[in-house]
Amino acid sequence: MLLKTVQRIELPPAADMHVHMRQGDMMQLVAPTILQGGVDTAFVMPNLVPPLTTIDRVLAYKKELEAAAPGVNFLMSLFLHSSITPEVIAQASAAGITGVKLYPQGATTNSDAGVADLTAFYDTFAAMESHDMVLNIHGEALESLTPPGITLEEAFLPTLQSLHKRFPKLRIILEHCSTAAAVEAVKACGPSVAATITAHHLYLTETEACCDPFAFCKPIPKKASDRDVLVRTIAEGSPKFFFGSDSAPHPLQSKTGAEPGKAPAGVFTQPFAAQLVLLGLCEAIERGVLAEDAINEEILANFLSHHGRRFYKLPPAAPLKKIVLERQGAAIPASVRSADGNIEVGISRAGEQVFTLRWEEA
Repeated sequence: MLLKTVQRIELPPAADMHVHMRQGDMMQLVAPTILQGGVDTAFVMPNLVPPLTTIDRVLAYKKELEAAAPGVNFLMSLFLHSSITPEVIAQASAAGITGVKLYPQGATTNSDAGVADLTAFYDTFAAMESHDMVLNIHGEALESLTPPGITLEEAFLPTLQSLHKRFPKLRIILEHCSTAAAVEAVKACGPSVAATITAHHLYLTETEACCDPFAFCKPIPKKASDRDVLVRTIAEGSPKFFFGSDSAPHPLQSKTGAEPGKAPAGVFTQPFAAQLVLLGLCEAIERGVLAEDAINEEILANFLSHHGRRFYKLPPAAPLKKIVLERQGAAIPASVRSADGNIEVGISRAGEQVFTLRWEEA
């Protein structure tokens, strides 16, 4: 298969292992776009306002999501906080909650209640290891603690490695991997450590992110060489790396109305999740980073669907459904908007031609 010229691709439903659904009217708008992007399984982030730190709130939120987007399998998480004790972990595991998200305090959107001292949670991590729950990490050090000349993600990597050494059976995911150094660090860890890769880190660099509010996110895209390592990593097919969009909606006005450099961090890709992965890979082929035959349906199916499900110990993708992508001249619209027009969210790479996507019976 030559990705640049292929006219039709058939894949299993995608599993997006990092999504932001927000809450209230914003959730009602963006939750249905999960299926539009070819995804039937979504791991949901808990950084709401206030954050999801109790089992009851997580389960209530799951019911809201299921009502807003029937047909999606929502995997839920707790926000790591002082109230998440080993006893809570045992109860959460019994209730079917999949993971716990670690946000360094103040590192990204709605993370002010995040973690300041990891050692305070060692008992919690031990309980997670015992109950086989997943620890999802926003892998950035605080800027105030990061030496000059290295990225916030690179500064966090020793913490990832020390956690893995102390809790070798704890399943850990380094979320939204954005540097060559992070890829190597994950590869160097054992099989209990994996990483998600977004669509937008496959086509954005710091050049776009510094100037375009719709390209600004955390972790901020890095150098072109880091972007190219990410696309090569997908082509290599390692089961340690799989799709997590980190699609993060913000009201359109908060993006366009902000002063330069002050827009909220987040790139919204959900309605075109699978197509934007393909766009990033196609552009890598055009740049000569990947050979024309480097990407095939097996590699795409593994990255978008199989690897993530296996790491999370989920059943294979539903055998009776598939997504079909075809070149029909479709273009990404500028935004999605609620029926009453009160909420509008800008979409990444608006105006770009992409594959159309539809669901079919297998």
